Amino acid sequence: MNAISVGKEKKSKKGQGFWREMLRDLSRNRALYLLALPAIAWFIIFHYIPMTGIIIAFKDYNVIDGIFGSPWAGLRNFEFLIRSGILRRVTLNTLFLNALFLVFGLIAQVGIALLINEVRNKYFKRVSQGVLLLPFFISWVIVGTISLYLFGTNVGFLNTVRGVFGLDPINWYQSPQYWPAILTISHIWKSIGWGSIIYLAAIVSVDQEIYESAQLDGCNKIKQIRYITLPCITPTISIMMLLAIGQIFYGNFGMIYNMVRQNILLFPTTDIIDTYVFRALRGGGGGGQFAMAGAAGFVQSTMGFITVLIANKIVSKFNKDNALF
Repeated sequence: MNAISVGKEKKSKKGQGFWREMLRDLSRNRALYLLALPAIAWFIIFHYIPMTGIIIAFKDYNVIDGIFGSPWAGLRNFEFLIRSGILRRVTLNTLFLNALFLVFGLIAQVGIALLINEVRNKYFKRVSQGVLLLPFFISWVIVGTISLYLFGTNVGFLNTVRGVFGLDPINWYQSPQYWPAILTISHIWKSIGWGSIIYLAAIVSVDQEIYESAQLDGCNKIKQIRYITLPCITPTISIMMLLAIGQIFYGNFGMIYNMVRQNILLFPTTDIIDTYVFRALRGGGGGGQFAMAGAAGFVQSTMGFITVLIANKIVSKFNKDNALF
């Protein structure tokens, strides 16, 4: 028997062992798998089956022939997006805004969680958590309306305050350079309550005996946070960061659409992949080019998947326990 035959036989036995072990696990935990069946079915129906529509990115799509009957376009849709500069603009805007949300959002959420953890008055702690969590449940539609009253040129609150101090009004809706900061502050304001709860739960789970030992050794609160709290919640921070990085090519469509609306003057800094796809599907700004929207969505999904793999590999190099897989 030659080496090739031996190798095939080993692979065959290994494959049989895998399926045998899987069937044994299914039989042993059939009740748990039965409970998970609705979620599995939901993912298959609404996430995996619709993935067949991705071929629209490689077609010269028309409504009459449909997705499968439309002629193939190859990579022409991607070529147009690249040459027109649309893909570069929306991709860079998406990455830049999400990077701002990720970095400053993480700092704010962890910082608030640390501050709340140090509060000893239980009533004040509960009230403060409720106040911080409230914006999370406010619709972006309402936030967009509030922003109109804040940043309106003539009747906006900020320009009214500037007028009191003798300053000239700022035309916020014609000044794209201000909007990355405005959107970042809005994102932090809306998400800080929910994010801080996650980190606060991680902080509470830290063994209190560690803090007691540190106090006996003379560690103050700053040193306890630096050398005990932050290292102990690092796994939680790593997982949340990896999940956020996985979505870094997906912009917050609800926020951008409701705050910026269809203001083309702000597109240089606020137009993201999601808003471009939406306009293309509506027939505005993209000429009703469904194939272009499909191509942009394909690039978005592919780059997001690659980013997760790279980020997870980097994290696993430092600490395998903090990686997703």
